[in-house]
Amino acid sequence: MNSLSGLAFFIVWGVGLFVSAGIYSANQGLGALMGIGSLVFASIIASAIKVARQWEKVVVLRLGKYVGLKGPGLFFIIPIFDKVTFVDTRTLTLDIPKQQVITKDNVPVSINGVVYFKVLRADDAILKVQNYAFAMSQYALASLRDVVGGMTLDQLLSEREEISRQIEAIVEKESANWGLDVSAIKMQDIDMPEDLKRMMSRQASAEREKRATITKAEGDKLAAVNLAAAAETMLKSPGAMQLRTLQTLDGLGPTASNTVVLALPVEIMNAYVKKNAPAT
Repeated sequence: MNSLSGLAFFIVWGVGLFVSAGIYSANQGLGALMGIGSLVFASIIASAIKVARQWEKVVVLRLGKYVGLKGPGLFFIIPIFDKVTFVDTRTLTLDIPKQQVITKDNVPVSINGVVYFKVLRADDAILKVQNYAFAMSQYALASLRDVVGGMTLDQLLSEREEISRQIEAIVEKESANWGLDVSAIKMQDIDMPEDLKRMMSRQASAEREKRATITKAEGDKLAAVNLAAAAETMLKSPGAMQLRTLQTLDGLGPTASNTVVLALPVEIMNAYVKKNAPAT
């Protein structure tokens, strides 16, 4: 009973009691009967007054037959003959309970999710399905099992948004017949066996080591190429070696603990080698 129907009940009953009190003084039996009648009449009047809130639609059945939608706001029904069902038309949230699913590559995973939907046609939601919220939850759960069952574990972990869109498309197609509109379906937690988690951790570690080794090898290769180019430049320019030697000596600094051994210039060594070479 809403506040308006409660107010109507007390007003009608109060008037009835006032009238029955006046009759009671003349005829006690009739006065008592009027008092009981006023209570019954006030109850009927109160039950005929209904108020639907702004986000509600009301499905009215008269003697079991659909007669129309009411609300939002104030409306009246025929007591005893009419049955009303209030339907919330705001966006609703349903939890998809956690369940175990076998992926395409035979990996058991536990997944849960959430469904966001709203009622577009209240009459279809009430007349075409027994419990639209429960039906939505179960259909989303079954669709999740079907979609995930056709995916490998790697696809499941890397394509969560795409999987959610596929599930949403399947559920929306069927739920449209129930007067429902699916806003979104999101997967939340994906749990795997502990031994599989450890294997994936080792695989990720090995992958990082592999990338580090490749990066180091590429750096060594680039350094070798640069050294070869420098050696070729020094070979073409005889004075380049002397300049490099002087740069090295300058880099040692004047520290007393450094011992420097100076070799003969390259030109003298080459001339000596040519002079002592056996004649052919």
